[in-house]
Amino acid sequence: MGDYDDDTAFLGQSGPYFWTTFFLLNVVFVSTGFNGLYIVFVGAAPKHHCLIPDINLTEEWRDAIIPFTTVDGEEVQSQCSRYKIDVVRNLSAQGYIPGRDVNLTTLEQEGCLDGWNYSKEIYQSTIVTEWDLVCDNQWKVPFASSSLFVGYLVGSLVSGQLSDRFGRKKVVFMSLGVQCLSVLLQSFSHSWRMFCIMYLWVGASQISLYISAFVLGTEVLSKTMRVLFTTLGAFLFYCIGYMTLPWIAYGIREWRTLVAVLSTTSLINFPLWWFIPESPRWLMAQGRVKEAEAIVREAASKNKVQAPPVIFKESEELPLFKTYTMLDILKSKNLRCITLMCLLLWMAINIGYFGLSLNTSNLSGNPFVNCFLSATTEVPAYIVSTWLLKTCPRRVLLSLFLIIGGGVLLLIQFIPDTLHNVALALEMTGKFGFTMAFSIVYIYTAEIYPTVLRNIGMGMCSSAARVGSITAPYVIFLGTYNKVLPYILMGSLTIASSVVNLFLPETLHKDLPETVEQMQKCQGAKCLTCGLQNMSETDFTICQCIISENT
Repeated sequence: MGDYDDDTAFLGQSGPYFWTTFFLLNVVFVSTGFNGLYIVFVGAAPKHHCLIPDINLTEEWRDAIIPFTTVDGEEVQSQCSRYKIDVVRNLSAQGYIPGRDVNLTTLEQEGCLDGWNYSKEIYQSTIVTEWDLVCDNQWKVPFASSSLFVGYLVGSLVSGQLSDRFGRKKVVFMSLGVQCLSVLLQSFSHSWRMFCIMYLWVGASQISLYISAFVLGTEVLSKTMRVLFTTLGAFLFYCIGYMTLPWIAYGIREWRTLVAVLSTTSLINFPLWWFIPESPRWLMAQGRVKEAEAIVREAASKNKVQAPPVIFKESEELPLFKTYTMLDILKSKNLRCITLMCLLLWMAINIGYFGLSLNTSNLSGNPFVNCFLSATTEVPAYIVSTWLLKTCPRRVLLSLFLIIGGGVLLLIQFIPDTLHNVALALEMTGKFGFTMAFSIVYIYTAEIYPTVLRNIGMGMCSSAARVGSITAPYVIFLGTYNKVLPYILMGSLTIASSVVNLFLPETLHKDLPETVEQMQKCQGAKCLTCGLQNMSETDFTICQCIISENT
């Protein structure tokens, strides 16, 4: 296959065709912002305490029947226990006054045998209030969140295979349909188990939609538009959905209605089928040159430029219509080495990003405002990354912001508890660094892999990212033992990944590779200090990944 970018250079770097495709593909990402994080509101646990049945108690005993416990140095009402009803009823009938005649600390306690009483100050209903996911069952809420990330993992693995076999466009719209249907069915869940199963489907369809649309835009758009799409475009439009979510949730406080309304946000995207093109690069890789040429000629017509009589030479067709799989990644030393480092990089970034995102739910204040601020923090990161990626090497940028994100997390442990605002500012700075890294690693990885393996490579990396996101809640859980442990673990892992990143090839100002052979030639900076003479075979293999093979 020839060089696609050279063959289509006559289209220019912008124009109506590219801008229209850019906008339509970005509209698709808005729905992923809606449907990814509504668990923040749907799974919220309002203030609650044991339900007191309608029995004959004096007002004093009804107020005193819930014991107090110490949480973070503050005395609060217990959420999972009460003084034994039979004992309290007898004491009330005998006229004893709690605290004066009876030492409450000596009374026997019991669990919430009659259920719980939930505050409706913020939420009318959530899955927590409907299925009593508190106390001994509170683990079911983070488990439900994990089912979304497990769906991400499954979708990452499957979408790459489907997209490379059936085409980017078909998988994008199939994923939209599955996402819409699974979110709608989730609103009719009759049990926590059904909710989790449908949330898995939501995650699988959402990440499949995101990856396939991301790869489609990367392959259809020009070099200039590609950078804009993969940074400011895809991520910023996702963030628009993310920022809009808390205001929809603010207006709809009942979880079933909220989820049902969010399911309809995918419907507006289906008419885009007639306006979004298939990837000509993928068509070329399948040997369908005439279809690819037809799309390029239509693009030339919209951009008002003259297409040459023959766009793709006959010799540019693939002699064999080979279908690549994940096993092809293992056949080359360069591919194995680069893929392993990409997997580690994506995993570390996601542990830090989702770890900080989940930790912001522990902040005090209005949950809707907190969610909005958390989303808003990502906007400047996407804008800055778009500007920097136009001229700066990907490796340097990614390592720099990983060091910023990891370094800030390591510093938080030294901030005194009295300086809460300083710690909060550092945590937001850390999220800024991780968001920058998140946006950079997407375009970096897409530029490393060739067309024939790009979706598979992105799918594998995204799968590693899901392992990181599934792990993130448990990393945060370490804070129950020592509040600095999550920061130490995430910070150290991030700093280590910034070093691994330096061994990846540079892709700045390089054409997207079409074949595996072109990928192997598209290496980065020269390894001037590798010390090849003293290297072991394993180290030499790693060093090969960063030795330039350009002639």
